[in-house]
Amino acid sequence: MSDGALPQTLAELRASGWKSRSVKQEIQENFQRLLGSGEELFPGMVGYENTVVPEISLALLAGHDMLFLGEKGQGKSRMMRLLPRFLDEFLPYLDLPGCPVHEDPYQPITSQGKRYVADVPEDQIRILWWPRDQRYAERLAPGTKFADIIGEIDPAKLAGGTSMSAEEALHFGLIPRMHRGIFAMNELPELDELVQVGLFNILEERDVQIRGYPVQFQLDVMILFSANPATYNRSGKVIPQLKDRIGSLIQTHYPNERDAGIRIMEQECEIALDGEFPVVVPWFMKQIIEEISRKARRSRYIDQQSGVSARFSIANYQTMIASARRRGAVLAERPAVPRISDLGHLYSSSLGKLEVDLMSSHQMSERQVLESVVAEAIRTVFEEYVEQHGLDEISKIFAKGVRIEVGDMLPSAHYESLLKRVPPVWDKAFEVNASENAAMRASCVEFVLAGLYSTEKISRSQRHGIVTYDV
Repeated sequence: MSDGALPQTLAELRASGWKSRSVKQEIQENFQRLLGSGEELFPGMVGYENTVVPEISLALLAGHDMLFLGEKGQGKSRMMRLLPRFLDEFLPYLDLPGCPVHEDPYQPITSQGKRYVADVPEDQIRILWWPRDQRYAERLAPGTKFADIIGEIDPAKLAGGTSMSAEEALHFGLIPRMHRGIFAMNELPELDELVQVGLFNILEERDVQIRGYPVQFQLDVMILFSANPATYNRSGKVIPQLKDRIGSLIQTHYPNERDAGIRIMEQECEIALDGEFPVVVPWFMKQIIEEISRKARRSRYIDQQSGVSARFSIANYQTMIASARRRGAVLAERPAVPRISDLGHLYSSSLGKLEVDLMSSHQMSERQVLESVVAEAIRTVFEEYVEQHGLDEISKIFAKGVRIEVGDMLPSAHYESLLKRVPPVWDKAFEVNASENAAMRASCVEFVLAGLYSTEKISRSQRHGIVTYDV
C-alpha cells in the first residue's frame, strides 16, 4: 500500500478505525502474527535458529529494550537492523513543520503538537505517513556527545527571546527524534559516562533532561545496544544503573558448525561465480577457508578477546576466488578452480583482522601465525577426507620419489603428467568431476599434496612463488 492511499486528515484517520499503540505493542502484535504464519523471522541470519533467535523472540514479546553482547563479526548490528521489519509498513503522524518529533495524531507529546490538535478542526489537521525503513536509527558510541543523541539548548532560539526553561528552546538529538521508532547504540562501553546517565534516565523515566531542564513528555522508543564482552564486563565501562535497566541481554556467537560458517561465507561473498571467467569452488576448498577461521578462534597465538570476525572468512573466500579468476583470465582456463596455492594470497585479506597475543606468540609475526593456522586447517580437513574416503590410497600415487612443483599461476595442464589416470575414489571423495576437468584435477592434486605435507608424509620448499613437494 502507498501512503497516498491512506487517510490524509485526522478526521479520515478516526473514520478508518486506526488505533494508537506504543512501538513495543506494535512490534509485539506484528511479531506474533509472523510467528503464527511460519514465515522466516530473521532472513539471512545463519546458525542462530536454536540459540539467539529464541532469546530475541522472548525479548520482543516481553517488550524489552535489548543489549546484543558478542565479539566482532557475529551479526549484532545486522540483527538489530532486522527488527524494523516487525513495525507497521506506515505510521501516521501530524503534519507539523518544524516539529522535532513524529507526533502521534491522538496523543501528541510536544506543546506544539498539543496546541495544533486543540486549535484546528480534525478535518483540517493534515496527516503524513512515516515508512518503517525510516523509523530506525543507529549511532556508533565513540565520539558521540550528549547533544548528538539526547539534545542541547539552542543558542539561536535563546537569542530570539525563547526562555531557556521552555521546551521550544531545545534542540532534540537522535533519540527524541526517533519517538515512535527504534534507536540502536553500537559499542555501548565506549559511550561517555555523561551520555550513559542520559540514557539511563530515558530508559527509566522515558523523559529527556537537558542541562537540568526536564522536558516532561513520554518518549515512546525501543532502545537497542551492542557491546563486546571484553569491554562490557570491564568494571567502570558501563554504569551499573544503565545495565540494570536493559531488559534482555542477547548473547551472540560464532557459527557452531563449519557448514553454517560456509553458508554465511557464501551468502555474504558478493562475488558472482559466473561471467566471462567463471569460477567453480570445490567443497574442500570452502571447508578449508572456514576451518582457517575456526582454527584462528582457538589459536593460543591470537588474542581471543578481540575475536575473529565472520568477515575474516568472507574476505579470504573472496581473495581465493579472485586469485583463481586471475589465473583463469591469464591462462584462458574456463572454469577456473581455486587451489591450495591460491591460499598464499590470503595475507592481503587476513593481516589486520587478527590480533596476535604477544604473550603467547613468542615474537611470531602476524604472517607466521597465519601460516600456522592455515596449515592446521588443511591438516584437519585432509584427515577428515582420509578417514571418510580412504585417501591414503591416493597418497601412494605421489610416493614414488618424484619432485612436484605447484603454483597459483601454473596452468592446469602442468598437472596432467602427475596424474594420468584418476582413481575412481577421487570423484567420490571430492564430489567433483576430477576425471573430466583438468582444472578441478589440479585443485585436487594440490589438496592431496598439501594434506600429505601437513601430516608429515612429504616435505616442501618454496621459492619465488613456486612450491616444490619432495615425495
